[in-house]
Amino acid sequence: MNDFQISKNFNLQEFECTHKDHRHVRINEDLVNKLQELRDYLEVPLIINSAYRCPERNSQVGGATRSQHLLGNAVDISLKTVDNRKKLMELAETIGFDGIGEYNTFIHLDVRGSKARWSKR
Repeated sequence: MNDFQISKNFNLQEFECTHKDHRHVRINEDLVNKLQELRDYLEVPLIINSAYRCPERNSQVGGATRSQHLLGNAVDISLKTVDNRKKLMELAETIGFDGIGEYNTFIHLDVRGSKARWSKR
């Protein structure tokens, strides 16, 4: 159903909620544009681990009650070929992501409208 390109390297299915059998999606166009810019600069695939989450899915994964994922403003990504996480986060800031969070296995990026930085490693 949501199997179509929304940018050069991203398909709408990558942003779907993974709760049960329904495939709802909500996505901020600015988020997609910034992700594409990051992908173009790095010239490596970005693996989207989590994007839009319905309230039930957000609760299941322990997401914040006011998570940007609920609004379609956030993604959690991982990269297989980028070793310097600090450089990746600096690049994300240069591109204009508002929220940048570092976790053990992924980086959170969002377009919330105000600056937020954190590390939970």
